[in-house]
Amino acid sequence: MSKLFLLLFLLPVMSFAQTTDFNQLVDQFFDSYFQFNPTAGTAAGFHQYDTKLEDYSKTAIDQQVAWANDYLKKFGDVEAARLSLEQRQDRELILNNLHAALLEWQNIRSWEKNPDRYSSGITSSAFVIMARKFAPPEQRLRSLIDREKQMPAVFDAGRANLKNPPRVYTEVAIEQMPFIIGFFQHDVPEAFQGVKDAKLLGEFKQSNAAVIAALQKYENYLQHDLLPASHGDYKIGADNYRKKLEYEEMVDIPLDRLLQIGTEDLQRNQQKFKEVSAEIDPKKTPQEILHELEKDHPTAAGLLPAFRNTLKGLRDFIEQHHIVTIPSPVLPIVEETPPFGRALTSASMDTPGPYEKVAKEAFFNVTPPEKSWPKDKIESWLEGFNRGTIISTAVHEAYPGHYVQFLWVPSSPSKTRKLLGAGSNAEGWAHYTEQMMLDEGYGRNPALPENKDIPFLKLRLGQLQDALLRDARFICGIKMHTGQMTLEECTKFFVSDGYQTPAVAEREAKRGTSDPTYLVYTLGKLEIMKLRDDVKAKEGASFNLQKFHDDFLRQGFPPVKMIRETMLGNDSPVL
Repeated sequence: MSKLFLLLFLLPVMSFAQTTDFNQLVDQFFDSYFQFNPTAGTAAGFHQYDTKLEDYSKTAIDQQVAWANDYLKKFGDVEAARLSLEQRQDRELILNNLHAALLEWQNIRSWEKNPDRYSSGITSSAFVIMARKFAPPEQRLRSLIDREKQMPAVFDAGRANLKNPPRVYTEVAIEQMPFIIGFFQHDVPEAFQGVKDAKLLGEFKQSNAAVIAALQKYENYLQHDLLPASHGDYKIGADNYRKKLEYEEMVDIPLDRLLQIGTEDLQRNQQKFKEVSAEIDPKKTPQEILHELEKDHPTAAGLLPAFRNTLKGLRDFIEQHHIVTIPSPVLPIVEETPPFGRALTSASMDTPGPYEKVAKEAFFNVTPPEKSWPKDKIESWLEGFNRGTIISTAVHEAYPGHYVQFLWVPSSPSKTRKLLGAGSNAEGWAHYTEQMMLDEGYGRNPALPENKDIPFLKLRLGQLQDALLRDARFICGIKMHTGQMTLEECTKFFVSDGYQTPAVAEREAKRGTSDPTYLVYTLGKLEIMKLRDDVKAKEGASFNLQKFHDDFLRQGFPPVKMIRETMLGNDSPVL
């Protein structure tokens, strides 16, 4: 046998061995990852982690740093050239995930700065057990009891870890506490009312009371000890910001250029808002039109029904106009945002994990105004849910936004693609669909010219108002964390340039202090629109919108840069 033939004979075997080794390493990585992150394991559908709780101590953080460095070496030693394109991309996803985790633990250090991490963290750990019926209630209650027994130690870790947090972080944590305590006092017991086992209920009563007591003690600590000592800085700085984008989104565009991109998009949307306002009523200013638009909103009691009433019509339009394939006919469940998520979000989508085999419920969470708010704040909050933005939000969260995308995730091509991704893909896709659906004619009266179709023009204003919200996030996120804008200046910017109500602006600005890269909405939308234009230019007359959307979604939710490489066969710029 010649040496050349022997080499050619061995190459496929070596490639198969390399592939097998790589897949085994991926399994080992996720097995160890979920040991550190059991709540994420439960959410993903791996229920062997249901009785475990995260260790929030500094010792555990040091262990995770060592673990991340170990797996950086293991994946770094994999010979990427011997892998398939998909596996090379998966390897890069995992390496970036590890770099991002190290950046968080060692540089950004939210475990040292953000007290809400502890109280909201345990609440999420309880919620994923009680929210979905993946097992009989008795079995889930046993798992919850095991988790609850470990929860008081979380607050010991929090008190030991927290050092001079930013005042706004402590204020947000305090704002959340009554809802979190009420969640354990009322919502958690109500979720297990069907359990009749007296011994089990007795154990639960004891463990749940201990959690409530620990939360009340923590609340007192936040108010009387931590708040007076909260003088820290929320800014992560330009270098950390740049690295965070590079690791999490695979975007290495300089920050000054990103600011230019965000500002240009803001100005385009402001100009479009003015043009659409003039078509509705040329005698009124855009601000007057916006004020009228904001007054057209449901009552607090009618907020959730208003969202529910949009879903079937959106789904029917998508199917009739061949926008994207919807893998399931089941509608998501519209409900109030869980208590631990209310301080910083107005709406969200909570989908079942990609490995969940039993509980398939998806929850479309909407945050109503709090009954304790004064009337003017309640009105301001509801103005943010005007009829136009209700449609835009329903598109974003459900059809064809987050809900449809995550219906595709279980059929993603690999374990890594099912479990890891990028915010600029997931949020970018959802934000992209808001404009795309109207561009494709949703809400249009075909009997009227577009500039005479007043209901449609109002929908367009709602979509543009949401686009301006995301543009303001883009600019504020960078400027707040690089010292170019204060929290107060950002709050005003959301009103003046982002066209938001004061109540929404206050919440959005606060969110930006702890979610620095919430520019991912506009960033991802612009990446997807450029990708679509580039694929269209490549395919010409054969381009099909539904095929483009299906091809995009079937890849999971990795950074758009990876999808460009797959769909275009090159490494061309994302923007």
